[in-house]
Amino acid sequence: MSTTANSQVNVDHSEWDALLKKHVNKAGFVDYKGFKNDRAALDSYLNTLQSYKPNSNWSVQELLAYYINTYNAYTVDLILRNYPTNSIQDINGAFTNAFIPIDGSMLSLGSLENGVLRKMNEPRIHFAINCASISCPKLLNESYNGRKLEKQLKEVTKAFLCNPKKNIIKNNEIYLSRIFLWFSKDFGTKKEKISFISQYSGIELINPKVKYLEYNWSLNN
Repeated sequence: MSTTANSQVNVDHSEWDALLKKHVNKAGFVDYKGFKNDRAALDSYLNTLQSYKPNSNWSVQELLAYYINTYNAYTVDLILRNYPTNSIQDINGAFTNAFIPIDGSMLSLGSLENGVLRKMNEPRIHFAINCASISCPKLLNESYNGRKLEKQLKEVTKAFLCNPKKNIIKNNEIYLSRIFLWFSKDFGTKKEKISFISQYSGIELINPKVKYLEYNWSLNN
């Protein structure tokens, strides 16, 4: 695995970082009206993202941070272009319309997640990308950064698993987010999935019954 230290490119996400600190609280709720007032700053960051051409000379951490921030920033952009809205699901083609320019191609949110991020074999991306909904992992109020990505991924994964509104974890029965159902392959066998949940929740689980919670697609504002 490449490291950030030998990456030929270190992406500057400071514009996005400033916007997140200003318009997202610690619980991950988003002030979309505030973002709308800072539309020019968001557009500037989106232009910054477009100026980069991610490739194999980048470290794995830089690539992951770039794609995660791109997904999150363009999700906010999508909401702003359709604001006010009660849910991302009310937006026609929200996950299938290609509107994200990356290195000469146009990607949809779905293709960025399924065709790029998931293929990087890092299941914790599911707790870093945010689909603007209540049941999603929270939108972190700082940008992802290649230099500290491992620490950030650990923290957001633990925070999501330990949030009783997102997952209920007990020794013999667990109620999980549907993220673990929809993207089950990313977490391996049932035994591997349980081991992953035990690791990040801090609760030792031995073959518990697994059920899944309903997903709340209401806007995260």
